[in-house]
Amino acid sequence: MDEFLLIGLLIIVFVGLPIGIGWLAYFVPKKLGYPKTGKFLTIIFGLFALTAILWNVFGDQLFTKENAKELVEDQQILLQDEFELKENESNSAIGDYYHTFTLKISKRDRQNAIVKIKSSENFKADDSSIDQTLYLSEKRYFGSKVTQNYETENAFVREYFQPSGQEGHAPTFRGISIIKAKKELTFEDIVE
Repeated sequence: MDEFLLIGLLIIVFVGLPIGIGWLAYFVPKKLGYPKTGKFLTIIFGLFALTAILWNVFGDQLFTKENAKELVEDQQILLQDEFELKENESNSAIGDYYHTFTLKISKRDRQNAIVKIKSSENFKADDSSIDQTLYLSEKRYFGSKVTQNYETENAFVREYFQPSGQEGHAPTFRGISIIKAKKELTFEDIVE
């Protein structure tokens, strides 16, 4: 029963609300004696709605190497050489968002990233002392920014966690893994 209620609510929000706004954008100015303004507002709203739909549907295909570079460098991992965007995937649902991509990087960029992670003051060679529940803690909305740098059996990892400062607003949780056996960098962005 709850599934039908949720589906009905989604239909109302994602179909009924845009149609209602489009209808109001046309008929209110028309009733006030401005039919051309109504048509103009309806076209502008329709283009906006179409752009939003296309962006959600084709967002993964519109993700560029420059976008990937910005997200990686936001965590102080610099990419100086040419790299290849091997995989890119994002998933979203109500209240959840997950984005991951994999880059094939140069030997020099891989080595620089490993040195950056290992030279961090909080680097831990043993991942058993890492807070694995950082993102799920009760303090996930308030507190200070936390960066963890550690080594696992398969990768060197840098995780970044920043609470939002507001109850109900998702914190920022991003992770970068430098795979030991390959010249690959994997990025994850999680919002729950």
